[in-house]
Amino acid sequence: MTGAQSLVLSLEAMDVDTVFGIPGGAILPAYDPLLDSVKVRHILVRHEQGAGHAAEGYAAATGRVGVCMATSGPGATNLVTPLADAHMDSVPIVAITGQVSSAAIGTDAFQEADIRGITMPITKHNYLVTTADDIPRVIAEAFHIAATGRPGPVLVDISKDALQARTTFSWPPRIELPGYRPVTRPHSKQIREAARLIAEAERPVLYVGGGVIRARASDELRRFVELSQIPVVTTLMARGALPDSHPLHLGMPGMHGSVSAVTGLQKSDLIIALGARFDDRVTGQLKSFAPEAKVIHADIDPAEISKNRKADVPIVGDCKAVIADLIEAVDADNDAGRGGDYTEWRERVAGWKSLFPVGYTEPEEASLAPQYVIERLSAIAGPDAVYVAGVGQHQMWAAQFVQYERPNAWLNSGGLGTMGYAVPAAMGAQVGEPGRTVWAIDGDGCFQMTNQELATCVINNIPIKVAVINNSSLGMVRQWQTLFYNERYSNTDLHTSVGSRVPDFVKLAEAYGCAGLRCERPEDVDATIRAAMEVTDRPVVVDFVVHRDAMVWPMVAAGVSNDLIQVARDTAPQWDREESEAIEQSTDADHDGVPSGSHRN
Repeated sequence: MTGAQSLVLSLEAMDVDTVFGIPGGAILPAYDPLLDSVKVRHILVRHEQGAGHAAEGYAAATGRVGVCMATSGPGATNLVTPLADAHMDSVPIVAITGQVSSAAIGTDAFQEADIRGITMPITKHNYLVTTADDIPRVIAEAFHIAATGRPGPVLVDISKDALQARTTFSWPPRIELPGYRPVTRPHSKQIREAARLIAEAERPVLYVGGGVIRARASDELRRFVELSQIPVVTTLMARGALPDSHPLHLGMPGMHGSVSAVTGLQKSDLIIALGARFDDRVTGQLKSFAPEAKVIHADIDPAEISKNRKADVPIVGDCKAVIADLIEAVDADNDAGRGGDYTEWRERVAGWKSLFPVGYTEPEEASLAPQYVIERLSAIAGPDAVYVAGVGQHQMWAAQFVQYERPNAWLNSGGLGTMGYAVPAAMGAQVGEPGRTVWAIDGDGCFQMTNQELATCVINNIPIKVAVINNSSLGMVRQWQTLFYNERYSNTDLHTSVGSRVPDFVKLAEAYGCAGLRCERPEDVDATIRAAMEVTDRPVVVDFVVHRDAMVWPMVAAGVSNDLIQVARDTAPQWDREESEAIEQSTDADHDGVPSGSHRN
């Protein structure tokens, strides 16, 4: 058979059921046998970036490897953003690209790009295949690498002549990856040392990252929390790893985290980090982060341990196995009367959670609060739905105001912060989870980057629902301009609802064959969401026209200590007083020598 036929058979052997892609000259030989496959469904997207994000959404929702396909040159380079996104967020995808014939590589041939060299820093591994005989082995290796250890994207670039050449197909191929040996089982000595620190601690906090989701370790996490009775924070990537309703859950830490989560970490004496990487959005100013805390850091990627914050007890291993072993060790300590007692600490953090819940102020004029829209969307769609966000204010509000009760219910671009992620990722999630309701919560800026995939959804009967949080602005940038740039709104007005409707999102939705709805009043929110929920035969786009000056609070400004968290503009919690009242606090949040709140002409 041809190399192209062996590629399709290899995908079938890996139980691939869906490929998102666009054909082109170099990859065209692969598309011919793909037409004959009865196992692999190809979904023709409208932009290669959409294919990549759809593969991410499929993978994040299902836990399986997502697959996308593109041609050489610009087709392949359009996958760079989703590959970088998947790399940052540890999403297992395999991207297959066509390449010019091997004899033409390096000659600047038509539609040639060194996609392997371009993507080297943003893939877990990548291949250039120029021999048809290598295709089955490389595909098997690519899926193995993408899904094992710390998950991530793998690129397979195949020259056109390799796809056209004759070969003999045999399966399974022999996989030899001598340099690739992910450590999944934690060392027992490190587990014992971690258990000792846990027993000795007075103010421990479980800092749970996206690695717990990727390891499918949510059940183990819940058992460990209930055994140890240690308060928990879940990062942006880990929302749903522990149900929000759990009494020991303090919320999300970070720049826009809850006061109880941020302060719990800051005042802890032991941080138990599980599948988290101490990124800057969580730590704030690193040198002032959790100054009294010892650190147990468990991660399957040894490169992450002590990268930002030195670990007192490093544990390399899969989170599922690590937590299972910690349960056994802590349970044994409890039985022997050596367990820790954190009653006073739990009462203290519960007080912060009660005093400073994540909330918002209703706009003074008769306009729609975006937070209210997302609260009601959560209440009506419920915890069984999948929520997919773009990047910006709407992403933070979706992380704050949707009630997450299960893993894989929350998909977003965390590390890279990719505008345009939501619609194609929701499309991929809906394909992977056809029985669930999938809501893309998008901003009016993000939505305009990838909304062409609505055509893909209509034609392929993928009934996603899109809530456009339309504040007529690049909202998060506008928030920073309000706080730090003297309200000079340079190039952030999108004209999508204030003064004009360019475009009119309802008309745009209808032009694509979707149902289009608009909501501008609080009293209409529930009815509009319910109307959208009733449409199941095609995608729905809801234009929620919201108050444009709504801001995301709490907030820790970039580069400052988490101790300077603000619950509203120039207002921070005062921890030195027993009543923990909020006081005005002025800080130089953007490091220009002028206190925040004093930027006036």
